[in-house]
Amino acid sequence: MVAALELYLDTDATRRIRVLWEALESEGVQSMRSLLEQRHRPHVSLAVAARFDPEQVAAALAGMRVAAPLRLEFQHAGQFVGRVLWLGPTPTAELLGHHAQVHHRLARAGITLVEHYQPGRWVPHCTLSMRVPNALMAAAVRRCLEVLPVTATVVGAAITDHARGISHPLP
Repeated sequence: MVAALELYLDTDATRRIRVLWEALESEGVQSMRSLLEQRHRPHVSLAVAARFDPEQVAAALAGMRVAAPLRLEFQHAGQFVGRVLWLGPTPTAELLGHHAQVHHRLARAGITLVEHYQPGRWVPHCTLSMRVPNALMAAAVRRCLEVLPVTATVVGAAITDHARGISHPLP
């Protein structure tokens, strides 16, 4: 399993994405709502690792406001290899700078991170489904386009590892 440093979205954006999860489910697409006993919440992951020590991460980020009140403008839907469907915020200089600062601090603390979340490779996204059946992709993307754009503000952050029951809030 994986651990992540997640940024959480304001109430309205969270509600809109949860409604989209429901719409995807009605199309026969398993959304993030269904995974891990419905413990997922809409988020953008800044960093991912095979495993995190929450105390080590918190120490590396001490003095930094990880849950900076960034404004995110979700303008597009996308797909990763493996049929992962997501909504993407515009990658602003502010968002990319915040991401780079988090990674710099974690790297300086010797925390090993997944390569495709590194600065310069990271695609900011909010995952909607981990495996959309090919035959349902067009309907799933159509559902995404029906809700876009979504404006959100980051209101919280946490280190999570759902498989291990870890959710460690960060400032």
